Amino acid sequence: MTTTWSGSHTFGAATVHRPRTLEELQELVAVSRRVRALGSRHSFNDLADSPGDLVVLDALAATDGVAVDPVARTATAPAGMRYGELARELHARGWALHAMASLPHIGLAGAVATATHGSGDHARNLAAGVAGLELVGADGTLRVLDRGDDELAGSVVALGALGVVTRVTFDVEPTYDVAQTVDLDLPWDAALEHFDEITASADSVSLFTDWSGPAVQQVWRKARVRAGDERAEVERYGARPATAKKHPIAGIDPVACTPQLGEPGPWHERLPHFRLDFTPSSGDELQSEYLLPRRHAAAALAAVRALSSVVTPLLLVSEVRTVAADDLWLSTAHGVDTVALHFTWKQVPEVAHVLPTIEDALAPFDARPHWGKLFADRERDLARLYPRWDDFRALVARRDPGGVFTNDFLARHVL
Repeated sequence: MTTTWSGSHTFGAATVHRPRTLEELQELVAVSRRVRALGSRHSFNDLADSPGDLVVLDALAATDGVAVDPVARTATAPAGMRYGELARELHARGWALHAMASLPHIGLAGAVATATHGSGDHARNLAAGVAGLELVGADGTLRVLDRGDDELAGSVVALGALGVVTRVTFDVEPTYDVAQTVDLDLPWDAALEHFDEITASADSVSLFTDWSGPAVQQVWRKARVRAGDERAEVERYGARPATAKKHPIAGIDPVACTPQLGEPGPWHERLPHFRLDFTPSSGDELQSEYLLPRRHAAAALAAVRALSSVVTPLLLVSEVRTVAADDLWLSTAHGVDTVALHFTWKQVPEVAHVLPTIEDALAPFDARPHWGKLFADRERDLARLYPRWDDFRALVARRDPGGVFTNDFLARHVL
């Protein structure tokens, strides 16, 4: 029995295939009536499921290496590889990615297909760093897309609807160091009044809260360390610096977290919240996330705080972070700088009942739900939130007219 990472969904596919070669994968797709790719399973809904078969690409990833083009400043990696594994290899060769998600354990193809992100006022999501894709289409043929192809912007955040991605090409830059610090008990009044200044105080900033009480419990700052730069003292707006390493969830041992206390280190060992060599939690949790135009940040934060009586009892922790705009058709940051409101829930049935309440409160702010996380499974007009929605549907109709990669999630929410 195959489930998502947290056990929140049990996959209904009849068979899970592990092709050992690209040719084997192509043959499998070509004869399948319905097939989908399954990655690191770090999703919380049925997005990756299939009414037919599933394919897992770990065997291909194990035999297919990373190729770096130092002139083009790109790196091509197998789609089944995890971000942390790619990051280690890039760093060893003197290269880096522009951003990392909270977890380095997630797979490349699944993360970019769902517009998963790190954070930063000027940091676009992981998908926006994609310079090209290789994917097996519905007829089993291998297609290669790059930035010269008009379809790339619609094919990166594609929710698995256009084929099985086999390799991903990323923009890279020279490796760099990052220092991470944590502040405690930021007064909510200061957080709302100075939100822009706080998120601009480092390259990546996360606010951790349970939405109750007078203060945001933790502020994590990740700042690039540039040679010759003096590290200016940041304005804490009433918060106090942590003197010991912290976990985002109160009471949990921070051993799995990346180094803090301002100790500089390689980018891939600071930008994620958690270390690749550790399982960040038991998996006994659920997750939701909503991304909305950052101009609505203060009002949206106030709206969720007003729901504390129903949200806080179900919550392990919430994270607030920012993401820069991109031009990818189904990206949750398409066309607008965003603020992301993330919820890590206890794994209890009541979560499903509170999601519509949160979404109603965020509706005036055009909140886009994260594709791979839980949101209310009800009729809603997602199309109005994405200016290239009809273009994406037309692209799917053109590239997969027989619906080989279609599943229940796409039928309900997209197609």
